[in-house]
Amino acid sequence: MQRPGRVCPLHYRYTPAAFARDPELQCDTLFVVGGLYGNRPALDALQGLLEPGASLVFNGDFNWFNIDPDGFESINAGVLRHFALRGNVETELRDRGDEAGCGCAYPQSVDDLLVERSNTIMKRLKQTGALFPGLVQRLTGLPMHAVAQVGDARVGIVHGDAWSLAGWEFAHDRLHEPDRGVSMQAVFADADIDIFASSHTCLPALRTLAHGGKQRAVVNNGAAGMPNFAATRFGVITRISVRPCPRPVRLYGTQIGKVHVDAIQLQYDHPRFVREFLSNWPAGSPGHASYHSRIIHGPAHSPELALGACPGTPSGCMPAESGPARERLHPCP
Repeated sequence: MQRPGRVCPLHYRYTPAAFARDPELQCDTLFVVGGLYGNRPALDALQGLLEPGASLVFNGDFNWFNIDPDGFESINAGVLRHFALRGNVETELRDRGDEAGCGCAYPQSVDDLLVERSNTIMKRLKQTGALFPGLVQRLTGLPMHAVAQVGDARVGIVHGDAWSLAGWEFAHDRLHEPDRGVSMQAVFADADIDIFASSHTCLPALRTLAHGGKQRAVVNNGAAGMPNFAATRFGVITRISVRPCPRPVRLYGTQIGKVHVDAIQLQYDHPRFVREFLSNWPAGSPGHASYHSRIIHGPAHSPELALGACPGTPSGCMPAESGPARERLHPCP
């Protein structure tokens, strides 16, 4: 049997055909924010990026480090003012027992010790959530996916991938496998989607794919609430719009028909985030062991890797316990 933290529960699953429906959102500009991870300065910084009339969707795992009651309450109050989807973290806040652990559905290449740390973080977060039963009920009742219409593009918004809330098929290494374009053709057809926007695997990725005589795209924003590239201290979010990105925070992007798909920087108060992180997860804690290095130094990832410069490299968020790969690989919930 699969152990907690590796199992993908049946209630996490759906099919690509679930997206072949009328959109819940229609807008000219859409921001997709995945992996806030309880970073309150990042939540505050979002207000300075939003454009008039833009829609904002939080696509899960906005909780994680925020085990203090004030942090838990303020993060969720801020998120729930907008359209939100639940990630595996929000889903596992419900008292279902510990069969799924953190709900991360980690692949077997992830070390058992690191999986256990994530399970322990989830247990501690659930203790805080128990102080807010009404709020947890709202979080666990959020949808798993959404469809948005942005200009002439249909956007499928997920936490994981086109099959599961905690799926890893939109990780940067999987997206850039040489035969990925062929395997994704049926998915786009069944889903009637032009762009999939995800997070979960915690490192950014973007790939365009040809299907039906037009370009399609999968974009993964990695983490809004943690550094995503080596020697950086900003989060990444996805902007999808009928207009080009007007800001210098654009990292990279593509165009699908008349719609622009961009990864943009989310610059937040990093010193404040570190202080709040350490107050909850001091040295010696599971959160510190798994995430402190990434928060301070960033992971060994780059925009070039996000765009597939080195297909076939190991997934950047699959953690390694020791050796040179440790600075490359980082666990994510």
